[in-house]
Amino acid sequence: MDNSFVFQLLAAILVLAGLIGVMLPVLPGLPLVFAGLLLSAWADGFQHVGAVRLTLLALLTLASLGIDFWAAAHGAKRVGASRTALIGATLGMLIGAFVFPPFGFFLGPFVGALAGELLHRRSLTQADLGAATRIGVGTWLGIALGVALKLAIAGLMLGLFASGWLFNH
Repeated sequence: MDNSFVFQLLAAILVLAGLIGVMLPVLPGLPLVFAGLLLSAWADGFQHVGAVRLTLLALLTLASLGIDFWAAAHGAKRVGASRTALIGATLGMLIGAFVFPPFGFFLGPFVGALAGELLHRRSLTQADLGAATRIGVGTWLGIALGVALKLAIAGLMLGLFASGWLFNH
């Protein structure tokens, strides 16, 4: 069996795992996509995808790491979330993804932010419940925005890589 085929297969597995990881916080999504694309380029002897494209892919990967933090913080900040709500959203996302996959990933951040905000306020009045719910929704929307942006970056990365294979013969 040709070693190149084995490396290309491993690269494809890394890319697929990375695409899953874009939506699940358990896996480092775009770094895995980048690792797969880098492995594929290496297995090809960098004949189709060279240093310029790989540098662009690396920069997009680095940008994606900041998007995770920015999007969740932006969504939470816009609705006035406390630090406890942010911690709750993060814990909710991680616990939800492990305990109740795949729905836990979507519900976990909301429930975690809601619980965190209620712990922060130390009150269950109707006003506090409403504010905590608004914060839970805002935090969840921030995380959803982050996932959407990372999916767009993943598409851009795959497109850049594919263009090297299609147009650099």
